Amino acid sequence: MTNKIEQLKILTELDAVPGNEAECRQYMEARLAGKVDEIQYDRLGGIIGKKIGIANGPRIMMAGHMDEVGFMVTEINEQGFIKFTPLGGWWNQVMLAQQVRITTASGEKILGVIGSKPPHILTPAERKTPVEIDKMYIDVGVSCKEEVDQAGIKPGDMITPYIEFREMINKDYLVGKAFDNRIGCAIALDVLDNLQGKSHPNEIYAVGTVQEEVGLRGARTASNVVDPEIAFAVDVGIADDTPGCDSKGVMGKGPQITLKDASMVGHKALREFVLQICTELDIPYQYQVLNGGGTDAGAMHINGAGAPSLSIGIPSRYIHSHTSMIHKQDYLNTVKLLTALAERLDRATVDQIIRG
Repeated sequence: MTNKIEQLKILTELDAVPGNEAECRQYMEARLAGKVDEIQYDRLGGIIGKKIGIANGPRIMMAGHMDEVGFMVTEINEQGFIKFTPLGGWWNQVMLAQQVRITTASGEKILGVIGSKPPHILTPAERKTPVEIDKMYIDVGVSCKEEVDQAGIKPGDMITPYIEFREMINKDYLVGKAFDNRIGCAIALDVLDNLQGKSHPNEIYAVGTVQEEVGLRGARTASNVVDPEIAFAVDVGIADDTPGCDSKGVMGKGPQITLKDASMVGHKALREFVLQICTELDIPYQYQVLNGGGTDAGAMHINGAGAPSLSIGIPSRYIHSHTSMIHKQDYLNTVKLLTALAERLDRATVDQIIRG
């Protein structure tokens, strides 16, 4: 693996769910140190790296959310089985018999599995009916509640999918957990790396937001700190290039420029500027329209007096499950695009975009 892919592996294998993003924030803090002029925070746990190219230049916000979809422990029964509640959007059919990791208050990691009945004992009715999430449980391999208590597990503890990051047969294909949205965090950090020792006509804010998966909450608080004039949400997009889908989002064909989703309509003038850069630098791209869901851009674009915003997605298969897949070239092309934008968004260009 290259250094960038090793860094991405580290990021994806961290555990950070809505309301408990500390592991990812600490990683971003270490990567930002020495590369920005100031590290700021919002009061919900978001982290903001401010790099000044020109003092009082236009404020450009590039945000990835640190949280992943996961769960929270809610109760432990007398047999030691653990009940939980989802954090973020889950489809119950992707959950049974999957491995998870519980992080205790002391930071200990405890493996478990979401229990499932063997097909041999399912009734005909059960075979036709998906198990509801509130009927599921986690088995951590104990005989009673006391053993769970002794392990330090208690209600409120974070639960995350457990899977090893890896390169596939074609090493451009990467599989792991939490690409949604550690890939956005990685890209924001990579852009800062690319700007070291270079001039840029603005103030760049590389941001890790919190609680995106439960309603874009941290994007609101981080935007209150930054007050962006231009904002980019760097997130995953939908790769539906698999059997039974529409193939509107194809892995390896470049970042997805979101025209609209349920949280916002992408800013037209900003979109046209981004497409101009893609053409100039021969960066492949594709369009995305989502009638459901949204990204942090949905909150950033209505901060204060408003900020022209755009959501740029990395096509990803199987998101909001234990396992997702991206294409390395989409990742690298998005870093290239965001770096170029950071180098070109000067005061005159930003004012022109705002005027539309």
